[in-house]
Amino acid sequence: MIAFDNVAYNYGGGELLSEISLRLAPGSFHFLTGPSGAGKTTFLKLCYAELLPTAGRVALFDRDVRGLSRDDIAHTRRRIGVVHQDCQFLDHLPLATNVTLPLTVSNREPDVRDLTDLLQWVGLADLADALPPSLSGGERQRAALARAVIMSPDVILADEPTGNLDWEMSLRLLTLLVELNRMGKTILVATHDLNLIRQAKAQVAARVLRIRNRRIQLAGADL
Repeated sequence: MIAFDNVAYNYGGGELLSEISLRLAPGSFHFLTGPSGAGKTTFLKLCYAELLPTAGRVALFDRDVRGLSRDDIAHTRRRIGVVHQDCQFLDHLPLATNVTLPLTVSNREPDVRDLTDLLQWVGLADLADALPPSLSGGERQRAALARAVIMSPDVILADEPTGNLDWEMSLRLLTLLVELNRMGKTILVATHDLNLIRQAKAQVAARVLRIRNRRIQLAGADL
């Protein structure tokens, strides 16, 4: 589904990631850990072709990203939902419209019933007409998750989705991610929160990847 073969990435001549070979299998659940600046966000951007590797090969759904045209990349990204660390919304548009923006960009009409079901699933049905500045941090993150899954992607990537949330709201967001995984979605979450990882591992067969010395290692049980 997403495969790295001896991948490296350089920023301004300095190597940030190197010798990365791994595969995110369909239906898997992975966490990505590592200190700030280690390259977690860069790794996620490589996973949806926002960045291209400076060495090695990244394949998305069995296609080398280097061989993809701009239209190919846009089509491929419809299969990958991304929850960014700093989720951005159009503040003058209501929540429901923000959530359906990926459909609008793809020239697809949102199904009102599906949208209502999705907003109920993330617990925001009563805020469909609210403007983003009025939302709490937890509501914004759940809205970002709803927007990430509106296209029914195969993969969900989340960059520190609970970084600014309290524990109760973090668990609520984790529950949604676990439910998506049980529906067959591939999940990759970058996080510093080891307690969140422990909580997830009690519910799903989550594997932990750790960036150390520019490489990604499979972490053991010493969390």
